[in-house]
Amino acid sequence: MFMYVFSIVLIVGSNIVYNVCQKSTPEKANPFSALIITYLTATVLTVVALLFYKTDKGFFKSFEDLNWTSVVLGVSIIGLELGYLLAYRAGWKISLGSLVANISLAVVLIPIGILFYNEEFGMNKVLGAVFCIIGLILINK
Repeated sequence: MFMYVFSIVLIVGSNIVYNVCQKSTPEKANPFSALIITYLTATVLTVVALLFYKTDKGFFKSFEDLNWTSVVLGVSIIGLELGYLLAYRAGWKISLGSLVANISLAVVLIPIGILFYNEEFGMNKVLGAVFCIIGLILINK
């Protein structure tokens, strides 16, 4: 139960910091320079964390179980980071940009979850998705 709640709290807390940092990145800063510093920081912290993570495999052996998803995730993260930075530079408000992006994402992930991951989607979830779509329409008017 702890991890169930903690993981969502971590996501929400990290997303708050993420969006504030994206919105606060200087407009004159080259977005790719910002991404380089972002990922250098993330790389250093990840390597340090990996050194402390208890496993029966060594540092180099720990990479053997990976597949294409780590590379594609890296590409998608750059698109995500650049997209938010450009959205805020284009004038999206911090209170709306993330909301519109995340509701849109949730609605698009519904058929993916159903088709590829056999997730169930009952009537209450259909109604929730409809309300999200109505909310998107109202927010953008």
